[in-house]
Amino acid sequence: VASVWILSECVSLFQVNVRDALNQAMDEELERDERVFLLGEEVAQYDGAYKVSRGLWKKYGDKRIIDTPITEMGFAGIAVGAAFAGLRPICEFMTWNFSMQAIDQVINSAAKTYYMSAGAQPVPIVFRGPNGSSAGVAAQHSQCFAAWYGHCPGLKVVSPWNSEDARGLLKAAIRDDNPVVFLENELMYGVPFDLSEDVLQKDFVVPIGKAKVERRGTHITLVSHSRCVGFCLDAASVLAKEGVECEVVNLRTIRPLDVDTIEASVMKTGHLVTVEGGWPQYGVGAEICARVMEGPAFNYLDAPAVRVTGVDIPMPYAKILEDHSVPQIKDIIFSVKKVLNM
Repeated sequence: VASVWILSECVSLFQVNVRDALNQAMDEELERDERVFLLGEEVAQYDGAYKVSRGLWKKYGDKRIIDTPITEMGFAGIAVGAAFAGLRPICEFMTWNFSMQAIDQVINSAAKTYYMSAGAQPVPIVFRGPNGSSAGVAAQHSQCFAAWYGHCPGLKVVSPWNSEDARGLLKAAIRDDNPVVFLENELMYGVPFDLSEDVLQKDFVVPIGKAKVERRGTHITLVSHSRCVGFCLDAASVLAKEGVECEVVNLRTIRPLDVDTIEASVMKTGHLVTVEGGWPQYGVGAEICARVMEGPAFNYLDAPAVRVTGVDIPMPYAKILEDHSVPQIKDIIFSVKKVLNM
């Protein structure tokens, strides 16, 4: 993978986009453990619908990188069965919207088997692919499944934002003995981020279940995941010019939720806004607000928490309507000012 080498403050940084970070992670784990294999639609000879698996088929061949028919229920079931048998499959859905065809395999077969077998049958499998809204793909291809799968015990659910998240979380997911739902974002694939030499080490992983504070602040906490983390950071930069210092928390993991990091931030700032691309009802933000209300951080809130979410409708096709259906930077700024009574 071609990378740009940058010297910044005597630290070597390499510019890697999210697509290549995911590709590197799979390549290194395929090389590290012969039990790992990838299957899905167009992942092999076509290099993946979004080129995330570029070059892997040529390197590892038909037995490790497997093109499947267009039957999510079928190949998800094959992947779960392979995990039962001791292999470590990576099952790619071309989009998480198509996982609804296979949700019985994800929930009933993968998520519940370890519990139902009294711990005798682990299910080391990663389900991965693009999640949430893209651009111009309308209602049936634009859902966020973070809340759907985050609702289900037995699954780990991760949602990376940048290249470090993507690389470290995917490696951790492949090595995990539990089924992991790995929610990528199509619009982030081509976005480059600077990575340090440490992050590019083959033994680097991001622990599942730990959030990261991306920006320190004292006035208000913004909690988000996936692409919306970038929106929060942009909104924080704008608000800083008006004297408002936002603390931005990148969840990284939806389940298990890192409540400790969220509570520590809220207890410092006294204010909370959650930001997500999914629908509001029973969403990730709703869960965060409930957990804060039920825990010690509630007593530190100086104002009610506010959610910024996608609009509660199926995604429209028209671009102007689509833009109004997903969170924008201006929506975050408006909500912050509302909470701070500005």
